[in-house]
Amino acid sequence: MTERNLDFDRIVDRRNTRCLKYDFAARRGYPEDVLPLWVADMDFRTSSFVEDALAELTRHNIYGYSNTQPGDGFFEAVSGWMKRQHGWDVEPEWHVKTPGVCFAIATAIRALTDPGDSVIIQQPVYYPFSSLIRVNGRKAVSSDLVRDAAGNYRMDYEDFEQKIIDNGVKLFILCNPHNPVGRVWTGPELVRIGRICAAHGVKVFSDEIHGDFIWEGTHRVFQETDPAFRGMTITATSPSKTFNLAGLQQSNIFIPDPELRRGFTEELRRTGYDEPTIFGITAAQAAYEKGEAWYEAMKAYVEENLRFAAEFVQDRLPGVETRKPEGTYLMWLDFRGTGIGTEELEERIIRRARLWLDSGSIFGKAGEGFQRINAACPRSILREALERLEGIL
Repeated sequence: MTERNLDFDRIVDRRNTRCLKYDFAARRGYPEDVLPLWVADMDFRTSSFVEDALAELTRHNIYGYSNTQPGDGFFEAVSGWMKRQHGWDVEPEWHVKTPGVCFAIATAIRALTDPGDSVIIQQPVYYPFSSLIRVNGRKAVSSDLVRDAAGNYRMDYEDFEQKIIDNGVKLFILCNPHNPVGRVWTGPELVRIGRICAAHGVKVFSDEIHGDFIWEGTHRVFQETDPAFRGMTITATSPSKTFNLAGLQQSNIFIPDPELRRGFTEELRRTGYDEPTIFGITAAQAAYEKGEAWYEAMKAYVEENLRFAAEFVQDRLPGVETRKPEGTYLMWLDFRGTGIGTEELEERIIRRARLWLDSGSIFGKAGEGFQRINAACPRSILREALERLEGIL
């Protein structure tokens, strides 16, 4: 059989499907007819092999408790993908399944810190990091990324270490590659930040959910950049971004250190989460085993979208700056050069352009004046969104 779902120009109507991206605009204060390019899921039909595997499951028509075990093909599918895509050898005993990366982050926060402890992040960064820290009764500390005059983001190592010392930080949540700024961290960058953490006894949760979307450089698995990091790292991966499976609630967490893994799994058990959804594991296995042709074709399409968007911004959106990201399918647009205030910009984008983007301010103070736009959609939709932005400047 060959892959059938390779028409990425096809517009699929997602409305009235309980779709978070399309069906909840009015409830969140947006116009009902807003064009949404905010949340990071794709507007593409996933691999036909996933479609077929789920169809076969529904024909069986019994959806009882489910799980996986060594030798049944699930771990082998996951580990095979990690080896082929990233040259990463993972062991069965490292593997912990969760219903999502955010669920795993919250679990790690409770397992590795106490109420009132500090957890460090690097804003502007994926906004659930800070909200999960706070809702679990911990203190969010940011060592903001530094953006130079050319628009390049880098880590501020001196500030990072000082913030650890001043706040008694216990845990670092790393975004690798970085959402929303699109950096693909290099090996030396990861080693330097990791050694600072090691020197101060800080554990690392490395969110690598976007690691399959790399346009420049190479995705470096954080825990593999230095042998010492395996003992202090939880690495989070998922097919949810790669194959557009977020609604199926399946993520793969890897924890090499037995003590770290024991603490995480004990906290996991306290949540009452036991068995993964049969739909999630079925889809993930089919994607990792048979979805590579879809993945490669989708990546080529998305990369061209990113190139198109970067050129459009440069040529037709005066005062706005962006660049093709090194990784992820998310564009980070800097509107500060337009002279439009933050509130006025939001009003124009939402009410006049009738667009639903992610305001940069939700990623932290360092994101004010920016907007994040999701480029994983048919090019005609992306073009329309950019033309609407052009009309409000």
